[in-house]
Amino acid sequence: MRRRWRGGAPCLVMAVVLLAAGVGGAFGQPAAAPAPQPPAAQPLAPQPPAQAPAGQAPAPAGTSPGAPVGTSGGTSAGTSGGTAVGAAAGQPMVPVTVARAARQDVPVFLRALGLVQAFQQVLVRARVDGTLDRVGFIEGQDVRQGDLLAVIDPRPYQAALDQARAKRAVDQAQLANARIDLDRYAKLVRNQYTSQQSVDTQKAQVAQLEATIEGDEAAIDAARLNLEFTRITSPFDGRVGLRLVDPGNLIHANDTTGIVTVTQVHPISVVFPLPQDNLPTVVAAQRKGRLVVLAYSPDDKALLDRGELLTPDNVIDATTGTVRLKATFPNPLDTLWPGQFVNTRLLIDTLAGALTVPTAAVQRGPNGLYVFLVRPDQTVTVQPVELRQDDGSLAVITAGLDEGATVVVAGQSRLSEGTRIAATPAAPRS
Repeated sequence: MRRRWRGGAPCLVMAVVLLAAGVGGAFGQPAAAPAPQPPAAQPLAPQPPAQAPAGQAPAPAGTSPGAPVGTSGGTSAGTSGGTAVGAAAGQPMVPVTVARAARQDVPVFLRALGLVQAFQQVLVRARVDGTLDRVGFIEGQDVRQGDLLAVIDPRPYQAALDQARAKRAVDQAQLANARIDLDRYAKLVRNQYTSQQSVDTQKAQVAQLEATIEGDEAAIDAARLNLEFTRITSPFDGRVGLRLVDPGNLIHANDTTGIVTVTQVHPISVVFPLPQDNLPTVVAAQRKGRLVVLAYSPDDKALLDRGELLTPDNVIDATTGTVRLKATFPNPLDTLWPGQFVNTRLLIDTLAGALTVPTAAVQRGPNGLYVFLVRPDQTVTVQPVELRQDDGSLAVITAGLDEGATVVVAGQSRLSEGTRIAATPAAPRS
């Protein structure tokens, strides 16, 4: 028995030392660092959180069990507004582009798709038969009224003219002889050497020859006209198109192909339709003065020319309910071409000092039109608006916004009521 007690004493002393070290660490006393242990072969299973003493709130995650609440490692529970501020700060800011509502003069346009037409156009055709000797133009050339376009072989028509002149000369000689005979018969009848019937017959002969000479003059005029038709000239100032027949071909007066087309493009016309409901507005505006018409490219970006309204058509198309209008343009730079489609804008009024926003700011919802209005705290709210007109670039606001209000013009797809935004000003409108 005595030998066993002596052998167990060292183990009892060691157990007391280890117990003292564990108690001291629990109360914040420094404990001796344990000897490094080799890494465990298997990860330890997660341990359940330690239970706090009765009457004390659980310690926040990431703090030591003995740390007091409210220290640098914890969160102050019960602070006024702490939860709301944390939620607002955690909400992501949506990047958007914004612009301000501003007042400016806004033109009121009636828009339509127009077709460019030549102010005048002619298909040049031969008026006499013959061989085309030569052409006097270069394809695409600008010509003046009276410029030579083509020449038909004139020799047959020159011969016909000479023949008509010769026939007139023969008849004139016969008329001269008949008149001399008439004078001779008149002297003889006074001396009763011939009958009055001979005098009357000679008078009829003279009258007949005079009528023949008048016919000869008409034949000469016709022959001269046919000879002139062998030289084909431009009927007005314009531009010639592509040649439709080559020199050396036999052409006829009844050919439908023609020789070349001539179109007048300075000025030039544009014809465009408008709904019949717009006709009273156009007529009333035209009574006040000339109406300006703008011609834009098909993409509606480039202004091609500026002209004025000539007239509406005198009838309304019953099948479409539209009326055609015709405008003229000076076309100094040849930006308009016959057969070209253009976007036309007929200016009928100007709204002075209208409140406007970019068209992109106006959204359409189940309850009507609205914009995202930016608040001073950089959040947005849905603001219903009413429009007077929208030309695709500017929207005229009649209700719902004040001058200087900031609205979102890009990035609306991620917005809702109260969304915080990171605003970027839009580029200035030109």
